[in-house]
Amino acid sequence: MNKDLFKNLKADAPAGLVVFLVAVPLCLGIALASGAPLFSGIIAGMVGGIIVTTFSGSSLGVSGPAAGLAVIVLAAIEDLGSFEIFLVAVVIAGVIQIILGILRAGIIGYYFPTSVIKGMLSAIGIIIFLKQIPHAFGYDADPEGDLGFVQADGENTFSELINMLDFITPGAVIISFVSLAILILWEQKFMKKVKIFQIIQGPLVVVILGIVFGKIFAGSNFEITNDHMVSIPVSDDFSGFIGQFSLPDFSAITNPEVWIIGITMAIVASLETLLCVEATDKLDPQKRVTPTNKELRAQGIGNIVSGLIGGLPVTQVIVRSSANIQSGGQTRMSALIHGILIFLAALAIPNVMNMIPLASLAAILLVVGYKLAKPALFKDMYKKGLLQFVPFVVTVLAIVFTDLLVGIGIGMAVAVFNILVTNLKNPYILKTTHDTADKHYQIALSEQVTFLNKAQILRELNKVPDGAELYIDASKTVFIEHDVLEIIADFKENAKYRNIDIKISPLNHLDLNGFTQSLEQLVVGTDEVQQISTAKQLKVITSIDK
Repeated sequence: MNKDLFKNLKADAPAGLVVFLVAVPLCLGIALASGAPLFSGIIAGMVGGIIVTTFSGSSLGVSGPAAGLAVIVLAAIEDLGSFEIFLVAVVIAGVIQIILGILRAGIIGYYFPTSVIKGMLSAIGIIIFLKQIPHAFGYDADPEGDLGFVQADGENTFSELINMLDFITPGAVIISFVSLAILILWEQKFMKKVKIFQIIQGPLVVVILGIVFGKIFAGSNFEITNDHMVSIPVSDDFSGFIGQFSLPDFSAITNPEVWIIGITMAIVASLETLLCVEATDKLDPQKRVTPTNKELRAQGIGNIVSGLIGGLPVTQVIVRSSANIQSGGQTRMSALIHGILIFLAALAIPNVMNMIPLASLAAILLVVGYKLAKPALFKDMYKKGLLQFVPFVVTVLAIVFTDLLVGIGIGMAVAVFNILVTNLKNPYILKTTHDTADKHYQIALSEQVTFLNKAQILRELNKVPDGAELYIDASKTVFIEHDVLEIIADFKENAKYRNIDIKISPLNHLDLNGFTQSLEQLVVGTDEVQQISTAKQLKVITSIDK
């Protein structure tokens, strides 16, 4: 780990604590939905927080057991007849992910358009919000971490909201509303100016008050029973704690079904990770770019370790990652802290953790869900034009009414259809010129630039060193899709931290497609452009024609 990570400990430690509080019930819920031992979810949470973070290049991504794999895991354990045999498939999946990282398959993540990624974030926010409402009212029939439309308890996301009305727990309702009031109060500007409230985080106050209320309500009509509490498996001593870990049964390594399941999990887990990486990078205030191939290798190492010690498969997870960002996390240290806290809680204080009402955690997740799906985001996407808004809305609806991967596929189909129609208008040519000796860099864009060119353009931008001058020539460009404009705007934001001077030519006759001022601020006047080192002083080192 880089020593610089400790410089942001003031921000990372509280964020890691919040992610820990969010992650524990999700780890348990996903294990329950997967038909696996509850402790296997805790193991996956530890591995995702400690092992994956150690090898990852993601600044704010947090890994753990993934809801998207729950159905696959449930079917796999039933088909193989043994959890220990299933662990062999988890190890195989990890090995395959490492190979995918070595083969540079991480580039796949750059081919998902921003409209679909933002649709995914909003959909996850809506799902989190809807799924937590029953928990907030004290109805916990559906386990935490079940993000599918059709639930494990036979209900769906919306029918559960009606069904919960027959099972309201008054004590849980009181805890939820008090917790929400505290979290909203903590977000106010006047609270953030008081130093003590900068140190003590709202979610921590909510959890402590939840435990206190649980004790006060004991024996009354407002009592919160164990069914409505966090339920970490409790061991009597250290040897009992170690006994909860499982070893894979490698005698099944020659079973073809084990390999098929391993390959399936590797593909699905890698796709979920790449989607989450893209989404997390969009949420990052500093607009840092995660090396996706390194991330695949880190996830592979994590799955090998998780499989060897009895854990569920892991991926980078958007719920934990977004909670990390919203809580002020700055570096990988927050994810590492969350993993260490899961380990310590399971080892030393499971009884204390089991006193936390799920209603308290529901309040925290309701706030997380709302922030991911704010109405302002829908308005902003609408202003950017139908080419952005339609795939965005379709992705949101598809994920809410199906599941993550199916919804993403439907959103991608709509986005690709739109872009294929647009591509009939103009050919695509991207030319990049560098003068590395003088640190003057130029990227010349063609008439038509779409999200299909994101990976190539991002690769060229990443070649620009610290302290350089970058001139983007869009004078011949008549159409740039929003995704590329956003990459340029994000690069500009990141350039502040790297002392890169970035300018772009006047956008003559360019269809901005409703893009905001963030790009327009990059534009310089004609006179200033003439003062920039131009192509006459530069040599062409790359030419990509499609």
